[in-house]
Amino acid sequence: MILEKIVVGPMQVNCYIIGCEQTRQAAVIDPGDEEEYILQKCRQLSLSVERILLTHGHVDHIGAVNGLQKTTGAKISIHRGDEFLISLASTQASFFNLRDPGEIVIDRYLNEGQTITLGKITLRVIFTPGHSPGGVCFLYNGYLLSGDTLFCESIGRTDLPGGSTQQLLASIKTKLLILNDDICVLPGHGPQTEIGYERLNNPFFVEGLY
Repeated sequence: MILEKIVVGPMQVNCYIIGCEQTRQAAVIDPGDEEEYILQKCRQLSLSVERILLTHGHVDHIGAVNGLQKTTGAKISIHRGDEFLISLASTQASFFNLRDPGEIVIDRYLNEGQTITLGKITLRVIFTPGHSPGGVCFLYNGYLLSGDTLFCESIGRTDLPGGSTQQLLASIKTKLLILNDDICVLPGHGPQTEIGYERLNNPFFVEGLY
């Protein structure tokens, strides 16, 4: 497996490139900005970008989607619950003073338990609403790409449209913290962590806090 993290845009989004070493098929997860930088890295790795996978529809995670899709022809996927955020991309950009991603056309919708195949690699979709109504994570072997659902010693914000603290905590407790301790969590911002560490140290899950 090929797995690369690129930090992009003014909000320092972790964009991930995941690819198959044998077939060179790849997906870009959350291309928030700097499409030329992302494309350059894909070329350096000799990867063919087949899919653009979005953990959610907030503007800092989708800024480079159209530029990347135009160059690669990759199919764009997101959970249907965040379709309204995609439709409001320009409004989001104006609110946060970020680049306007333009009109994004979704090709396929992600669902709980769905699998995405890239050569010899198969990602599993985990539906984790709360940060946004259609938030998802992607699981592959020992790696969880958690978007803005779970961070190192924190969780995603829930004060934006469609967010719910109660729902987010339930998603993490029932879908993510049940995974093996040694699963490496690759979040949408900040450093990586592990499931076991978060179960013991994340203040949002200390008994009695919530």
